[in-house]
Amino acid sequence: MSTLRFYAVKKSLKRKPLKIKEAKRRSEIFGSNVFNEAAMRQYLTKTALKSVMEAVEKGTKIDRVIADHISNGMKEWAISKGATHYTHWFQPLTGATAEKHDAFFETIGNGLAIEKFEGNQLVQQEPDASSFPHGGIRNTFEARGYTAWDPTSPAFIYGTTLCVPTVFVSYTGEALDYKTPLLRALHAVDNAAVAVCKYFDKNVKKVNASLGWEQEYFLIDSTLAASRPDIMLTGRTLLGHSPAKGQQLDDHYFGTIPNRAMSYMRDLENECMLLGIPVKTRHNEVAPNQFELAPIYEEANLAVDHNSLLMDVMQKIAKRHNFKVLMHEKPFAGVNGSGKHNNWSLSTDTGVNLLSPGKTPMSNLQFLTFFINTIKAVLTHEELLRAAIASASNDHRLGANEAPPAIISVFIGEQLTKVLKELETVTKGKLSPQEKTDLKLNVVGKIPEVILDNTDRNRTSPFAFTGNKFEFRAVGSTANCANSMTVLNTIVAKQLIDFKAEVDELIDKKTMKKDDAIFNVLREYIKMSKAILFEGNGYSIEWEKEAKKRGLSNNKTTPEALKVKVSKSSIELFESLGVMNKIESEARYEIEMEAYCLHIQIESRVLGDIARNHIVPTAVRYQNILIENVTGLKTIYGEKFKGLAKEQLSLIEQISEHIEAINSLVTKMTEARKLYNKQTDLEKKANGYCTEVKPSFIDIRYHCDKLELMIDDELWPLTKYRELLFTK
Repeated sequence: MSTLRFYAVKKSLKRKPLKIKEAKRRSEIFGSNVFNEAAMRQYLTKTALKSVMEAVEKGTKIDRVIADHISNGMKEWAISKGATHYTHWFQPLTGATAEKHDAFFETIGNGLAIEKFEGNQLVQQEPDASSFPHGGIRNTFEARGYTAWDPTSPAFIYGTTLCVPTVFVSYTGEALDYKTPLLRALHAVDNAAVAVCKYFDKNVKKVNASLGWEQEYFLIDSTLAASRPDIMLTGRTLLGHSPAKGQQLDDHYFGTIPNRAMSYMRDLENECMLLGIPVKTRHNEVAPNQFELAPIYEEANLAVDHNSLLMDVMQKIAKRHNFKVLMHEKPFAGVNGSGKHNNWSLSTDTGVNLLSPGKTPMSNLQFLTFFINTIKAVLTHEELLRAAIASASNDHRLGANEAPPAIISVFIGEQLTKVLKELETVTKGKLSPQEKTDLKLNVVGKIPEVILDNTDRNRTSPFAFTGNKFEFRAVGSTANCANSMTVLNTIVAKQLIDFKAEVDELIDKKTMKKDDAIFNVLREYIKMSKAILFEGNGYSIEWEKEAKKRGLSNNKTTPEALKVKVSKSSIELFESLGVMNKIESEARYEIEMEAYCLHIQIESRVLGDIARNHIVPTAVRYQNILIENVTGLKTIYGEKFKGLAKEQLSLIEQISEHIEAINSLVTKMTEARKLYNKQTDLEKKANGYCTEVKPSFIDIRYHCDKLELMIDDELWPLTKYRELLFTK
C-alpha cells in the first residue's frame, strides 16, 4: 500500500491542466441542448406548442394525440443534435438519478428500419421498479412502476441520449421519487400564496417558488483518491491525522483558483451552459481543495432537476480531468464540511418577489405578511424542517466548524428585528386613523427597498433572511434539494392557509377592515415567533440551554430527527395539502432510516478492514524494525543498550498498546454490528447503529491516527491528509 501511495502522489504531481475550448459568448450556447421554447417553436406545430406551454403555465393535461406531435418534433430535434437514444430521467429515493436508454431505432420488416418515438413513449413508460427503495409500498417481486413525463421541466440531450424528466410512481399510484411530492407541494404553496396575494393585488394568478442552490464540493486527484479505500467506498476519510497546516490561515478561501481546478470548472460550466443550467459563481471555499459553484435562481422544480443533473455531470467531467469529486458533507476531519445552501423565495406572475420590500407601504405590508408567515411556519414545524436535512453524512457536518447546528432557528438581522418589535405594539382590534398612518409611514413605509446590506450574514444560522430571500443553510451537499423544498413549501402553504382563515374571520365576524385584520394577526404571530428568532452564536452551550427553554428541538442524530416524519401531526399536514398520503410518509421514513443503517454499516466494515488489514500489519512491520534495532544495540553495547534504546523501547510499547486497542475496538464494533443486523425493528436497529456501532469509529480512529504519527512515513500505507488536501 505504501508503494501505491507514493505512486499516486508522484503521478498526481505530474498532472497538467486540460486545455478547454470555450464559446466566445456563453449566452450563444446556453440551452442549446435543451428542448426549450426556442427549439419547440422550430420543431412543433402551433397547437402542440400551445399545449406544452399551457401545461407548464397552467398545469393542464396534454392530449395523447397532441403528445404524438410533440414526441415526433422532440425526436427530430434530438436526432439533429446527434442523439440515438432516449430515456425517462427520474429521481428515485436512492439519492441518485436513474435512466434506462432505448434506441429510436425500430425495424418495420423486410430488412427496413426507421427512427421512432411516439407519444405513448414520451408520456409514460414502465421501468423495472423492483430494486428501487419503496419503504414497504410494494413487494420486491412486484416489479411494476411507472415514469410519467413532467412537461414543466424541459427535455435535454446529454451525450447521445434524449433525457425526458419524469415522475416515478408505483402501480398503485404512490410516489417512489423526490419529484412527485415536490410538484404537489409547489402546487399547494401556489394556491395558498395566490389567495393571500389577493389582499394586495387582485391581478395575481400564480405564485412560483424559486430556488437558488449553492453546491460545495472537494476536488481530489483521482489517483490519490483511488489509493484510499475509505474514500472510494464511503466518499469520506474514516482515518487520517490532521496535517500541521489546515485551513487556519484562511489562505485558500476566495484565493486564486488552482490551474487544474480552473480547467475543470471551465469544462463543467461549458457543459452546464449546453444543458441550460445557469451557473454563475465559482470560487475557492474555506477548506483546502474545497470549492463552490452557484447558479442564478430558477423555478424550484427546474432548479431541483438542474442540481440533480449537475451532481451527475460533475462526476463525469471530473474523470476527464483525473479528479474525484467528493460531495460528502464531511470528507475530512478538522476542516470545513460541505453544504448546499438553498436560497428560497416566492414570486408572482406579475413580477413581484414577495420576500423583497417595496417602495410603498402597501407593498411592504405584503412583504411583511409573507416574511412573518414564513417565520411562523418554521416555528411551528422546526422539527420537520430538521428532519428534511437529516442523513448519516450530514450528521457529521451539523454543528462542526462553520456549519449550522442541529437546532433550527431563524436569523433576520437587527433592522428587521426592530421593525417586528414596533409592529408588536400595534393596538389589538381596530386601529385609529392616526395609528394606522403612523404605522404605515414610520414603520412599514420606511423599510428600505433593498435591505441586502442591512442583514449581516450569520454562518451559524440554519435559516437566515438575506435581503430578498430565506437561505436554508443546513441542507447537506449530497442531498436532493427536493426533500427540503417539499417540506419548506408545504409548511409555508399550510401557514398561509391558516393566516387567511384568521384574517377572513376578523373581517367577517369582527367587521374589521382588511389592513386592521392583517396587522392584528401579524402582531400575534410576531409574539409567538420570538422563540425561533436568534441572532447569536449557534455553537455556544448557552444557546443550547436557551433553545431548550424556548421549547426548540435539538435532534443531533438522524434517528432522532426522522421520528417526526411519521408523527400524527406531520402525516395530517401532508395529507391535508395532498402532498403525501400516510403510506408515502411512512415509506419515506423507512427508506431514510434504512439508508442511515446501511451507511453506518458500510463505514463500519470499511473501517474494520483498513484498521486490521492495513494499519495493524504496518504497525507490526515497523515494530519489528524497532525490535531489530534494539536487538542490534544490545549485541553491540550489552547492558548499556537500555539507555541507548530508551526511545525505541517506548515506541515498541506504545505501538503494542495501540494495536491491542484497535483489535479490541474493532471486535467490539463488529459484534455490535452483528447484533443490530439481526434487529427487525427498524427504529431500534437505527438507534443501535447510532449509539453502539458509530461511537467506536472515533476511538478506532484515535489509535490509528496516533500510529500515523509514530510509524515511518515510508511505510505508512494510506495517502495522508497533507497529500490529499494540498496536492493541487
